[in-house]
Amino acid sequence: MADKLIIVESPAKANTIKKFLGGSTKVVASMGHIRDLPKSKMGIDIEHDFEPQYINIRGKGDLIKSLRKDAKQAKTVYLATDPDREGEAIAWHLATILNEDADNITRVTFNEITKTAVQKAIKEPRNIDINLVDAQQARRVLDRIVGYKISPVLWKKVKRGLSAGRVQSVAVKLIVDREEEIENFIPEEYWNIYVDLKDEKTNKIFQARYFGKNGKKQEIHSNDETQEILKNVKNAKYVVTEVKKGERKRTPAPPFTTSTMQQEASRKLGFTLKKTMSVAQGLYEGVKVSGKGSIGLITYMRTDSTRISEEARAAAKEQIIGRYGEQYYENRYYKTGKDAQDAHEGIRPTYINIEPDSIKGDLTPDQYKLYRLIYNRFMASQMKPAIYDTMAVNIKANGQNLRFKGFMTLYVEGTDGKEEQEEGMLPELVEKQEVKLEKINPKQSFTEPPPRYTEASLVKVLEEKGIGRPSTYSPTITTILERRYIEKIQKQLQPTELGKIVNKLLIENFSDVINVEFTAKIENEFDEIAEGKEEWKKMIREFYGPFEEEVEKVEKELEHVKLVDEVSDVKCEKCGRMMVYKYGKYGKFLACPGFPECRNIQPIVETIDVPCPKCGAKVQVRKTRRRKNYYICENNPKSCDYISWNKPKVGEKWNPQDAADVKNATKKAKKTTKKTTKKTKTTKKAKNSKASE
Repeated sequence: MADKLIIVESPAKANTIKKFLGGSTKVVASMGHIRDLPKSKMGIDIEHDFEPQYINIRGKGDLIKSLRKDAKQAKTVYLATDPDREGEAIAWHLATILNEDADNITRVTFNEITKTAVQKAIKEPRNIDINLVDAQQARRVLDRIVGYKISPVLWKKVKRGLSAGRVQSVAVKLIVDREEEIENFIPEEYWNIYVDLKDEKTNKIFQARYFGKNGKKQEIHSNDETQEILKNVKNAKYVVTEVKKGERKRTPAPPFTTSTMQQEASRKLGFTLKKTMSVAQGLYEGVKVSGKGSIGLITYMRTDSTRISEEARAAAKEQIIGRYGEQYYENRYYKTGKDAQDAHEGIRPTYINIEPDSIKGDLTPDQYKLYRLIYNRFMASQMKPAIYDTMAVNIKANGQNLRFKGFMTLYVEGTDGKEEQEEGMLPELVEKQEVKLEKINPKQSFTEPPPRYTEASLVKVLEEKGIGRPSTYSPTITTILERRYIEKIQKQLQPTELGKIVNKLLIENFSDVINVEFTAKIENEFDEIAEGKEEWKKMIREFYGPFEEEVEKVEKELEHVKLVDEVSDVKCEKCGRMMVYKYGKYGKFLACPGFPECRNIQPIVETIDVPCPKCGAKVQVRKTRRRKNYYICENNPKSCDYISWNKPKVGEKWNPQDAADVKNATKKAKKTTKKTTKKTKTTKKAKNSKASE
């Protein structure tokens, strides 16, 4: 019999905590949620004040029995689930299952899994925070109502299996809106004139850009304007009339929040949001390190705060001064955003003295990359700024020379889209000095449309607009990718035809719910509930009345409306009807409108305007199961074996190794699919067998 029973969510977390506590303590895992709303129905009792109808999750019966047995034998039960709303709700469900009125059940939380943090938490138990539980219930109930009420409209008018959601549908809307901006964008011409100038004392060449006349900026819109300016500058003397020297400081970025970690891992490591959160979860819960056992390497990874503890600040100071010298350290505090909950610290290493390279052999490659990113970002946040010596010359050649690297010794924040370019270094110029013209470079450019969202830039926008919270960004984007509402092409998120159709239907009929302002407002109400300022069922009541009226109105209006399939110019070879466009799991395809009499379907073949490098025929674009493009000759495999991952270019010779690479990848994917299918069948068979017993 254990004096203490500690229940956490995962076995990894349990293993890390065990070593910090005495032998009379038992640590077990709940394996995530124990209870949830049913999958087969809405599970909300509308008639009885929106009471959630929770059920035990299927397959967890034996685990629940085991937890109840352990709880009865323990003097005190500590519910140590994650320190956020979701974790509080899991603790509440556990307490309900174990006997919520029991005096020996209590709640503990820790932001980091270290001996000090765990032991301190055990000494300071508290009651379950019902306000946090209610905030999670409000989100779960409201989102379930929205999904269950709106999704059937999509089933009737588009296709079965589709879903709508308060946050996911707004994310799709943002991506569709951006795509429309790109499609409607009209580029405008503009010119820049650059000159290469030479300082004859040092023979250094530097570049200057034409600014305008008499100190006034001049924008150049055409080649004619450019040629007119070139006439005047071709034979001009280039004299330095004024030199201004100065200093510019570049300060480090704050420690990571969930969203900034996701953004940087996407930019610098190429990680998806889902992968970032999975790897971070492992680093938080515990990794086996040689000579130390299982230890949690980072603080809790779901946070919107940049605050750090005084203990961590002191440890960082010691590490920075010891490694780089006192001139590199600066005690820094960062302001947390006005909408941040600030319940936890920013994401940082738990043991400042454990440098990434010292444990590289104990980590997987992905764990090492992310831990290194988190470690360097945090350490850089407590370092002196980088200092540039700047010089501005009246010919408008601006430059800066890096004098002191400061925090940039360790970490430089990434950017979305084009990488930031430092201005060129200038020679030591003096006033009234003449510099020699080496070359004039007029450059024509066109304004560009806004870039498509990446996972990183979409998260940034969702956070800025107050849509969702740290825990929702990854599942939201994962869901709309899985639903095929959007697709990822070379890291860019683009709406599919299905996504555009669903978005149009939702925006036209549910604009009060599927919009940025409403979604942000609801998030603020969840925060109010978490702070005990609003009652959660009251919020649901106020939402449900107008929403239900809207749903009934839309259903009546759409009752006699039938979405007409777009007709193609392809004739069905079986019955002669003109085929129509349909949307399936893997995108758009052609189908005969004579269904069910005629069941003919055809894939839509996309071709490019470059001929096959081997035989000159058309080259088709196809997709793998994971939606990756590859290029194949229309005659493959009959008379030509051209196939490649790379889009062919005119005049380019084909490398047969390309075909081997595609075929090997395809074989590997098929093997993986077979293994997965076999594993799924075995699991189902075992479940059915258990159920029959």
